[in-house]
Amino acid sequence: MPYTRLPGKERVSSVVESLINANPKLANRRDEDDRLPLHWAVSYNRLPIVQLLVQTKGFEIDAQDGVGWTPLMMAVSLKDADEILDLLLQRGADVNMKNNNGQTALHFTASKNNLDAAKKLISGRASARIKDKRGQLALHRAAAVGSVPMIKLLLENKSPLNATDMDGLTALHHAIAEGHGDAAMELLKAGAETEKRSSDGHLAIEMAPDQKIRSFILQSAEREGIDFA
Repeated sequence: MPYTRLPGKERVSSVVESLINANPKLANRRDEDDRLPLHWAVSYNRLPIVQLLVQTKGFEIDAQDGVGWTPLMMAVSLKDADEILDLLLQRGADVNMKNNNGQTALHFTASKNNLDAAKKLISGRASARIKDKRGQLALHRAAAVGSVPMIKLLLENKSPLNATDMDGLTALHHAIAEGHGDAAMELLKAGAETEKRSSDGHLAIEMAPDQKIRSFILQSAEREGIDFA
């Protein structure tokens, strides 16, 4: 029978399947970073290999690597990994598990502005009220990247609006400091407190990176009837 060369991804999946069939224990072997093959398959967005691994004996849906990352956290940090994300959620992945820094999958979706993934996590009962070890909510991250849709989604799902992180910064501080005027306005319209000061005494508006951003926010706030302290 002549040898048929398989396309790259199919060939890799076939090799992985052969290796696991020969030695099933390979599926649960950890590397020096304490990662399982599942972690690597997810991080490289290899759906067929993930499908194979989740069927192996001893499969752990919430297995954490050396820094506490789960396969779910890796999946939501990728683009175009919807099928893997769906599979992990269907298998019961813990949407509120924390890594070593106290971050959940929702923190990563906010940082990556992956709105569809965030919606799926929240549908799976992910909490928008969890702070990481720096005291940051997913909302702080959404504000820092300037994602108005993500901010809306998190606020709709009971994220505290005026919570401060370990530096005394609110989501409004982060939005303004990064120059995201539209995100700042979304927070202000939702009732963000303008008089809160950071740990080093700065009001959010004082953290505007330049006069243009500062003027945009002040003028937009005035049109909305929002008064800055």
